[in-house]
Amino acid sequence: VSQRQTCGGTVGAILTCPLEVVKTRLQSSHVTFYISEVQLSTVNGASVARMAPPGPLHCLKLILEKEGPRSLFRGLGPNLVGVAPSRAIYFASYSTAKEKLSGVFEPDSTQVHMVSAGLAGFTAITATNPIWLIKTRLQLDARNCGERRMNAFECVRRVYQTEGWRGFYRGMSASYAGISETVIHFVIYESIKRKLMESRAQASMDQDEDESVRDASDFVGMMLAAATSKTCATSIAYPHEVIRTRLREEGSRYRSFFQTLLTVPKEEGYRALYRGLTTHLVRQIPNTAIMMSTYEMVVYLLQR
Repeated sequence: VSQRQTCGGTVGAILTCPLEVVKTRLQSSHVTFYISEVQLSTVNGASVARMAPPGPLHCLKLILEKEGPRSLFRGLGPNLVGVAPSRAIYFASYSTAKEKLSGVFEPDSTQVHMVSAGLAGFTAITATNPIWLIKTRLQLDARNCGERRMNAFECVRRVYQTEGWRGFYRGMSASYAGISETVIHFVIYESIKRKLMESRAQASMDQDEDESVRDASDFVGMMLAAATSKTCATSIAYPHEVIRTRLREEGSRYRSFFQTLLTVPKEEGYRALYRGLTTHLVRQIPNTAIMMSTYEMVVYLLQR
């Protein structure tokens, strides 16, 4: 079962890697560098700074033109290394916390799910932050076609030489702030799940349904619940993603979570805090729906 989950996570990471590279570039403070020369020559110098940054498709086109298709898979190595332990730590922490807290709070209550999700997020972030920092640095490492690209080991050495061990934990404060997304997601998800289970119990009382049909509809229901809850949570908490990318940039002038939160809207407007949201949703929602429904199915099978 764990091998299947890891395999699913690996396939998901490979397929969605180009979307993640585009999203990270859009979140970056260097996004203005992706405005093409043609556009720059058609506007006055004074208005260049006020130009809207490129959209996801334009950013994708520029990466392909200037850097080649291989650049769309920058940071894939650290992503593949990190996806399995991160998810394993998260779900193990979530299950353990949920079990322990059921003795403190009302079992299966909103408080239990909320605190369990928060603790699981905190544990996974603290354990895996260095991997995600390297991934972000590689994704932001823009090189033209033919230029030698920095690999993960060189990136690790560079971070250590310039920033020391503390450099590997840049952006962790923003990730901690992002726990709110996880908490909102799980609270909405568990609420929808409870309603689905109540309606299923009512339906099974009214008529004796075929077991396999009910299981299939449960699986689809869990996927829809996960997709709905993730969309709401991501939209609310998204600015922490932009702040985290800014903090992780090499030679970043951003120093802390709150300093970045105040500086970005002041210099670029509040819309800058939502740059790359569309790309992020397109990448996250199917992934989350599949991951959560698979988790529920595995739990169900193990309990049989």
